[in-house]
Amino acid sequence: MSTSATTLAPKATEKCGKDHGSFIWYELITPDPSGAKAFYDAVVGWVIDHEAMTGPVEYRTIKRSDGGSAGGLLCLTDEMASHGARPVWLGYIAVDDVDASVAAIAQAGGTIQMPATDIPDVGRIAMVADPQGAPFYVMKPTPPADRPDAASDVFSVDQPQHVRWNELSSSDAEAAVDFYTRHFGWVQEGDMDMGEFGKYRFIQKDGVMIGAIMPKMPDMPVSLWTYYVGVDDIDRAAAAINDNGGKILNGPMEIPGGEFALNGMDPQGAAFGLVGPRKA
Repeated sequence: MSTSATTLAPKATEKCGKDHGSFIWYELITPDPSGAKAFYDAVVGWVIDHEAMTGPVEYRTIKRSDGGSAGGLLCLTDEMASHGARPVWLGYIAVDDVDASVAAIAQAGGTIQMPATDIPDVGRIAMVADPQGAPFYVMKPTPPADRPDAASDVFSVDQPQHVRWNELSSSDAEAAVDFYTRHFGWVQEGDMDMGEFGKYRFIQKDGVMIGAIMPKMPDMPVSLWTYYVGVDDIDRAAAAINDNGGKILNGPMEIPGGEFALNGMDPQGAAFGLVGPRKA
């Protein structure tokens, strides 16, 4: 780990590149890659690779029906589980300098769960957790040699089979807003009053609303990010959850704009969200 950055990160608008602070990849960590493939292919419409990529870990690409990539699937091994890893969805946030970001996150009270590591032809990554314990990755990707200007499109505000919303449930939502806006250049503007549960604070990146930060609900054991994947029909997707061994935890419920969202758990125990229209 670099020790060159030992102070809090500045606002990204002060010196960081345009990609700094963008969600650029999503990863499902699961003990049953084949079972997860069957489930999400049916629910979302993805085509997750049957075979793992060549390498030291079992890793599969999650593909959209338009041929693009939606993220990756990492096999949760017994060794990983013995160190406390559990089925979970994690997001990757782009940074200009992984080592500097890791040092600044640690200085701010976050934790380093996997030190900065180079992945050949992919980029440099580290797994961290914010001061309230919510895990995520930071990454500086290596663009393909034949496409030096390639940009991630795994996040979209309105397209199915992309993540459309990033929602953090935090044990200290106000501190989390300060942390993420400071380190990643996000803006917090606007909120929705949830009564006794507090405020649902909207977050923006370069003028685009990418999600929200909210207080952790009493029945939620830890602070955690939930990623809402777009679907073509929320009722079709809800039926597919029930038909394929998953569980609906909440919803579908109507959200501002006329679409519907739900929270679910896959058969392996990873929580996720869905958002989309009701076509019936």
